[in-house]
Amino acid sequence: MKLTEAKYKFINSWGNFGSQWGINKTMGQIHGLLLVSEELLSAEDIMEQLKISRGNSNMNLHSLMDWGLVYKETILGERKEFFKAEKDIWIVAKRVVKIRHEKELLPMLRLLSEINGTDIKSNDETEIAQIDSFKHTINDIEKFAKQADTMLTRIQNANENWFWKSLIKLFIKK
Repeated sequence: MKLTEAKYKFINSWGNFGSQWGINKTMGQIHGLLLVSEELLSAEDIMEQLKISRGNSNMNLHSLMDWGLVYKETILGERKEFFKAEKDIWIVAKRVVKIRHEKELLPMLRLLSEINGTDIKSNDETEIAQIDSFKHTINDIEKFAKQADTMLTRIQNANENWFWKSLIKLFIKK
């Protein structure tokens, strides 16, 4: 396999993987392209290499910058903006965890807390049993979500060594 083929395969796959961590395919492809590029790339370079529109390129570049995965650079004497990816994969992973935590887990925790704080009443015996079952399920989900929240907060604040040591401890039996 030639380098260009390997890069193309990585970029396409990274785009597909992106949908697993909450971004669209094109955003993932742009991130993948910038990850494997040694030089800074302009929006035009990205458009040309990925065969995407200017609007698609600009919208996804701004989203990647919002996530803290891509940085804008200037080159003296150039009018174009250039971009590069954060290449420290530990930092990338922590930023993805942070965004997913904020966009998905925290809203769910707020919803569960609101539902748990609501007094649900009924005079119907059948419905009373359903209410108890519902409250029990919501409470269990909230407990699990709070544990996930604690874990994700630790990962966001952790250094790489702590993470790997903790992960290894999970798999080593004493």
